[in-house]
Amino acid sequence: MSSGTVSMREPICLVENEQDGNLRIVPEAVGILKQIDQPVVVVAIVGLYRTGKSYLMNKLAGKRKGFALGSTIQSKTKGIWMWCVPHPKKANHTLVLLDTEGLGDVEKGDAKNDNWVFSLAVLLSSTLVYNSIGTIDNDALQRLHYVTELTDHIKVKSQAGDEDESTEFMRFFPSFVWTVRDFTLELVHDGNQITADQYLENALKLKSGHSKQTTDYNMPRGSLRSFFPTRKCFVFDRPANAEKMKHMDDLSDEDLEPSFVEQARSFYNHIMSETKTKTMKGGYYMTGRMLGNLAKVFVDAICSGQVPCLENAVVALAQIENSNAIAAAVKSYKEEMASWVAFPTETQEELSGIHGNVEKNAVEIFMNLCFKDEDQKNQLELMKLLQTEYAAICEKNVVESQKACESIIGQIFGPLEKNIASGQYMSVGGYQQYRKALQNGISKYRSAPGKGIKDEECLKEYLAKKEPVEQAIMTVDQSLSDAQRKEEENRARMEAMERETRASEEQRKITERQLIDQERTFKENMKQLEEKLEEDKKNAAKELDIGPEQQAAGTGGAH
Repeated sequence: MSSGTVSMREPICLVENEQDGNLRIVPEAVGILKQIDQPVVVVAIVGLYRTGKSYLMNKLAGKRKGFALGSTIQSKTKGIWMWCVPHPKKANHTLVLLDTEGLGDVEKGDAKNDNWVFSLAVLLSSTLVYNSIGTIDNDALQRLHYVTELTDHIKVKSQAGDEDESTEFMRFFPSFVWTVRDFTLELVHDGNQITADQYLENALKLKSGHSKQTTDYNMPRGSLRSFFPTRKCFVFDRPANAEKMKHMDDLSDEDLEPSFVEQARSFYNHIMSETKTKTMKGGYYMTGRMLGNLAKVFVDAICSGQVPCLENAVVALAQIENSNAIAAAVKSYKEEMASWVAFPTETQEELSGIHGNVEKNAVEIFMNLCFKDEDQKNQLELMKLLQTEYAAICEKNVVESQKACESIIGQIFGPLEKNIASGQYMSVGGYQQYRKALQNGISKYRSAPGKGIKDEECLKEYLAKKEPVEQAIMTVDQSLSDAQRKEEENRARMEAMERETRASEEQRKITERQLIDQERTFKENMKQLEEKLEEDKKNAAKELDIGPEQQAAGTGGAH
């Protein structure tokens, strides 16, 4: 099984239809979707209850059992059930199957609830399968009134504009497949053999005129033609005799009519080959995680009495995804820095090099997870957070370096301190002994490893504290002439200036490196931002079905 997907052994309820008629998102199902980082291909099936929808969905899952088939007149599926499996034909994609409860269930008797289930199936899928029995006649089309009512239950934009909303629906709605079960007619029109697709298109032809009867006749047909420009039809013979069909769960292909098996195979091949990856408004490919969040956004809107809006959903989803993207990037940065950095680093360049690689990985994680980052505000927030984390790490590196230096100073200069305390150097010739011991300690200190980036600063501070001691020893040592004392004082001042210069150069290198880090961070972010913008432009062009060149020129449109 490919990384980033799941393979469920059986379906789980995604949207529960509670007894009081309210819809509820099921957290366990969303949790499964959140494990899927792959793009998803989503197929939803709707239709009147007891029309055999679940059989087709089990077929798409490659299983005989899974979605409940049932053998009575009661509807088995309540709400929307989900089954995720690795896509059999699209590498690194997950197939998400959504089986909806039967529309028009007499036990439920809630047309409004049916409309919401139908609308959710439209909103979440990349292919919508409508399943019916018998023929595509006027009665069948009138029963599909849910399509004509979609504009009451779905909005594309948060604010109405001049553009015809049906054009917008056409751009963002799934492809439409009508499956006609127990089909007994011959596919013949005006004496000529026709295809199932031609059969559907003939049924969707509009009548001319403006009478109420004509308007009622045209309404479902016009809505289907406007909202779902990509349409396909499959007709199925009766699969078996009535007695066998009571046990459809247990039947193999050998137990079914050969013509039905072949028709089911054609349906399967079409769905697997032609159903596209689910995209959001803006042309963004949707992962399982995004689909789970999207389902929650839509159900929450419905439960709060609002009409689900595609534009608002993208904004809400962007907030969720981009917050998660920031959190994932920062988490990765912290974990990698903790893994790679051994405090204190010998140089600022060493820490900078690790930071550069780790930061680049963190930004890539963010870029891969984020979408619709308006004005790059989330990317800027990430940069601030990473800079704060890096500043804290740099500060810790300084502190750990100081600790290490002080420890090494204590070890190397410990014998010197004992001799000072015992008064060993307060005698004739004691100054030269002190100087020799001091210089020997400085040499050992500078060659000692593990001091980090503040070694000269710490040495300077330590030796500055020793200046009064050195002056006292020099004063007591009667073997020194006035000229020698003056010479030693000058030499001591020169050495102190040299140490100050070394410490300043050390700090200059640290500051300079941190400025280089900031510049590199800016360039890396600009580079990845340009790549992301180019990718978004291509996705938007795909959504409009135009080429990037045309889009750049401001031409083209939806077909």
